[in-house]
Amino acid sequence: MIQFNNRLTTMNFCLNLIFAAMIASISHATLPNIVVFLSDDHTITDSSLYGSTEIQTPNMERIAADGMTFDRAFVASPSCAPSRAALLTGLMPSRNGAEANHAKPKPEIKKLPAYLQQVGYEVVAFGKVGHYGQTKEYGFDLAMHMGYHEDIAVPEALKWLKGRTNDKPLCLFVGTNWPHVPWPAAKEFEPGNVQIPVRHVDTAETRLARAKYLEAVRNMDCELGEVYDLAREKLGKETLFIHTSDHGAQWPFGKWTLYDSGIRTPLVVSWLGKIARGTRTQAMVSWVDLLPTIVDAAGGSVDEDLDGRSILPVLFGSRTTHRDAIFAVHSGDGNFNVYPSRSMRTERFKYIRNLHPEFKFSSHVMKPAREEAAYWSSWVEKAKADESARDVIRAYTQRDAEELYDVKNDPQEQHNLASDREYEERLFRMRQDLTAWMAEQGDTKTVFGTPELLPTVAP
Repeated sequence: MIQFNNRLTTMNFCLNLIFAAMIASISHATLPNIVVFLSDDHTITDSSLYGSTEIQTPNMERIAADGMTFDRAFVASPSCAPSRAALLTGLMPSRNGAEANHAKPKPEIKKLPAYLQQVGYEVVAFGKVGHYGQTKEYGFDLAMHMGYHEDIAVPEALKWLKGRTNDKPLCLFVGTNWPHVPWPAAKEFEPGNVQIPVRHVDTAETRLARAKYLEAVRNMDCELGEVYDLAREKLGKETLFIHTSDHGAQWPFGKWTLYDSGIRTPLVVSWLGKIARGTRTQAMVSWVDLLPTIVDAAGGSVDEDLDGRSILPVLFGSRTTHRDAIFAVHSGDGNFNVYPSRSMRTERFKYIRNLHPEFKFSSHVMKPAREEAAYWSSWVEKAKADESARDVIRAYTQRDAEELYDVKNDPQEQHNLASDREYEERLFRMRQDLTAWMAEQGDTKTVFGTPELLPTVAP
């Protein structure tokens, strides 16, 4: 009898294992493969998908034709480390701990790979996904080629995906280094033909830098197309594919600032059979929303106290709105742009609070160590005799304590309405709302790095 019971126990144990394997196999078959392609320092308007007439980004447009384009997607912070930490934790910088550039999120915080691994995914990163070497600390099953401009990252990701035999559902992050500096030689773009953005100074050096930057955007779009095509070939056309960028490019009023050129980002999502093809949305979404969205698509659940919320209802067409307001923060990058600022953006208005207007705003482009940023010296030289150039430099390096813009009628954010009595009530409400949000976030308003002070004028 004892021997019979032992055989029965063994049989039940084996049946349970088989049943569990069958359930896992069935559930794996229903989970979507997910690919996220991240570009680096890409200003949204420098792509034909978002209105550029000087550069074609056909692969962005192909993915958009297969899915949904977001016109109002925003990052949490306009520098690499805090932006990527917000994506991979679903928490804003004050809460995840990565406030200044090069900072890391708190180790005890649950991160995106852990959520997906719980429901059976293999989670892999190639290239700049976290902030360079920090990527390994996020808990990916495999993280490779995340060094500074380690440009073999995308080819190696393609090689790995071609040879993959694992039957688990896959979430693959691919981070290209383009169009982050150093920019390549301009082959397709003539400096004399480039368009000079508003609030830039037209010099020969600026034109050369713009041509090289556009070449870098073109490189990004080519790599995007290669990853998209292989993902569909290897993982199936039903793959959930997401393309976005960590913030705007390394130009004045872009990266390191809370203007839309710094925080508004491309976001294109395709998912055959789930997302209507060729659709476009005005829903306002934040990068912290991507973690809960990806986990939601994978059938998992996230912690309730995350700052992000799933945008699947927007993607599936059951909702046309998502957020009433977007919040973003900036602290600094070492001893560059030590300029803590916070912002709140609605569909119509942008409010920016500069915590220390007595600081001078500085950035890497003002102290060029590389050829790509040499144009700043030409701006300074031109400003000696050109009042409009002086105005650009003054606006970049000196800010008012409060800035208010009508982004509908002034999308370049050139006219600060904070002192306009017509907008007193609007300013008051947004000031109160931002203050309340900062308190909820536990924002300590810490100054990271050594600031550069504006010169004082003797009476």
